[in-house]
Amino acid sequence: MKPLLRVVLIIDALLLLGFGLLFLLTPWASLYNALQLVQVQPALVGQAFGVALIGLAWLAFHASIDGALTATAAKVVGHVNWLTGVLMLVWLLGLHTPSLTGFGQLVSVLAGVVLLVIGLGGVRLAGAVRRLERTRLADAAVAERERQAAKTRGAGERDRSPGYRAEPVVDATRPVSPATGQPVEPSLATGSTASDTTTGGSAATRDATAEAAGSPRPPFHG
Repeated sequence: MKPLLRVVLIIDALLLLGFGLLFLLTPWASLYNALQLVQVQPALVGQAFGVALIGLAWLAFHASIDGALTATAAKVVGHVNWLTGVLMLVWLLGLHTPSLTGFGQLVSVLAGVVLLVIGLGGVRLAGAVRRLERTRLADAAVAERERQAAKTRGAGERDRSPGYRAEPVVDATRPVSPATGQPVEPSLATGSTASDTTTGGSAATRDATAEAAGSPRPPFHG
């Protein structure tokens, strides 16, 4: 549906550009006489209106390329077009003002009808495209929340699993107790080493004393 809205915007840009150039050429009296149209007076007002229409044409063409501006610009340009078409039909058919010849009135009425149809079509398409974009964004947000929730549930189930146990981090620089295989505090390890050293020293002293007591004494020489 968005590609169709881009096509409508291009058509809007061409129509606005054509009317803008026509109003920009307001001082060219022979052109208006040839087209059997009423010349805008003063010419400054017509040219200012032409510049505004050319600006809208540029906006419509730019929005047909930039997807972020497509729906918004199409809605604005569409409202401008159908309102302009209604005004033209009211003045030409209802009030018969300005007074135009047959060909000039036919061209003006046809232009008003085209603006009305293109404008209303662009507004409806812009609304449909905007609703689709909102639905797509809402679905993407729901999918993202579900993915995050599933990820959180998976992490929680893995932590509660009986077979899952975090392995203790063993410091390679800390001594390990031969009896339990677990690391011991440095102070305890130092104390154990010192105790083992003291015990070893005492045992060595006792062995030396026993050996001295049990050794045969040399004969007594007077």
